[in-house]
Amino acid sequence: QTDIAFIEDHNNWDIVKATQYGIFDRCKELVEAGYDVRKPDKENVTLLHWAAINNRVELVKYYISKGAIVDQLGGDLNATPLHWATRHGHLSMVVTLMKYGADPSLVDREGFTCLHLAVQFQHMSIIAYIVAKGQDVDALDMNGQTPLILATRKIIGPEPTRFLTKLNASINIADKVQQNTPLHWAVMSGNVAAAVVLLDAGANVEAENAMGETPLTMAHQNRYPWLIQRLTEANLAKSRSHFMMKLFKSFKKYELFLLLLVSVAMIWVTGYIADLDSDSWLLKVITHFPYGRFSLNNMKDVVQIAFALSVAGCSYYFYKTFTAGPGYLQSSEEDKKRTVVTLAEAGCLDPRLFCTMCLIQKPLRSKHCVICDCCVARFDHHSIWVGCCVGAGNHRYFVSFLLFLFTTIIWMTYGHMTYWSTHCATTYQQNGLWTLMTEIVSCSAWLVWIFLLVLFHASWVIFMLINQLYQILYLGVTSSERMSLVKHSHAGHSLGIRQNPFNRGCFQNLVDFFQCRCLGLFKPNKIDWTQQYNVGFEQPKANGFEFV
Repeated sequence: QTDIAFIEDHNNWDIVKATQYGIFDRCKELVEAGYDVRKPDKENVTLLHWAAINNRVELVKYYISKGAIVDQLGGDLNATPLHWATRHGHLSMVVTLMKYGADPSLVDREGFTCLHLAVQFQHMSIIAYIVAKGQDVDALDMNGQTPLILATRKIIGPEPTRFLTKLNASINIADKVQQNTPLHWAVMSGNVAAAVVLLDAGANVEAENAMGETPLTMAHQNRYPWLIQRLTEANLAKSRSHFMMKLFKSFKKYELFLLLLVSVAMIWVTGYIADLDSDSWLLKVITHFPYGRFSLNNMKDVVQIAFALSVAGCSYYFYKTFTAGPGYLQSSEEDKKRTVVTLAEAGCLDPRLFCTMCLIQKPLRSKHCVICDCCVARFDHHSIWVGCCVGAGNHRYFVSFLLFLFTTIIWMTYGHMTYWSTHCATTYQQNGLWTLMTEIVSCSAWLVWIFLLVLFHASWVIFMLINQLYQILYLGVTSSERMSLVKHSHAGHSLGIRQNPFNRGCFQNLVDFFQCRCLGLFKPNKIDWTQQYNVGFEQPKANGFEFV
């Protein structure tokens, strides 16, 4: 009752209080009665300041229409309404004021522009919007410092340092007073996380300030052992960076071929050592393998053909998974700025819709992969088995790879059993397990080595294949979405996983996923997940299922 009486009594409020609480009718009544909207109060604060700090967008529009000065200075900090809105993280107010011509490059009494304030208070969306609207990301404040320098000086942690590097802030620009680079300031502040971000971005570790000090010198002076180690490693890396860069580029060019070559070579060398003659017993003991020989001559032709087809299919789909790409989402700098402005002005510059790492609008079901450092369309997971992400572009190839790898494992297991039943006279019933194992190892150490590899890969292939087919056919979700649902369930939310808008039933899920047409008998639903931003109908959020 007290709250109701408080609200109903606003007819007697003065215009400042009415503005603070957003009572539009009372404010309009007083302005129409002759109140000058440009008149500051006793604290030298205008109505536009009070509306901005309280995020009263409609009042700001009204006051500007009545002659309020959009960049009027006021308050103890001699700041503009835009400064006030920026300090408090009101993106919608920042957008409104800048639409009416507010200048983000103006400085307050502390010498900060709006960009510097947004960095200082870690309002990432406002940082992105101001830069996208044309503000120089390396703008200097009155102390000659860039936003990146301010971030490394005052904010312990990787953000917003990492975010500013994504916005192409200069990582080696020095301040105008002491000539310290952002890396100097990160070291002086003991800001380890920011220093790591700068080093990963290629900051110059040999830069000297006005006193001739490098970041490494400062680390020694301040006795930061971990920073000393990282900076020393960076110095050593720089000295051999040219050679390493050439080697890295060569490796990336032939990465798939080299990975396969090294893998086959390691398997062959290990098996060769295990299968050496008896006079090399010392080497065999070191590698924990006795000797033996293996031949496939006793396998049936049909098994050999089936095995060869399985290996061919496995190799082909591994190649397709690796080379097709998962559907990395990329955009030009101009497109990124345009996206930021569009989303901000639509009130949608939200981490669920906007990736602060890639600076793009996230399509439905996409996610940023921290390993690849890129957003992936309909992200499933980052696979260590194929060395890349699995997403919209290569998911069906990956599942096909698992299917053929599974059949390869079956035929290899069958081959092992056939060989041992033919070449090993000992049986479990006659001589027991230990004698049987000894006979198997003596028969062919190489074969045992290959069988151990088969068992190892069978352990993850079977689990992953069953899990993938269950998610794709029965649930209609990706691994990433399922993990998100598990987190929601642990937080006490009901799953409702079967009600998700992408589950079209087992058969249709199968047709859609593998794009099965069968001469026109089936009609798969083909969706470009790199451009899909909505499902076309309301999402069931009540059950905790959010596709972002």
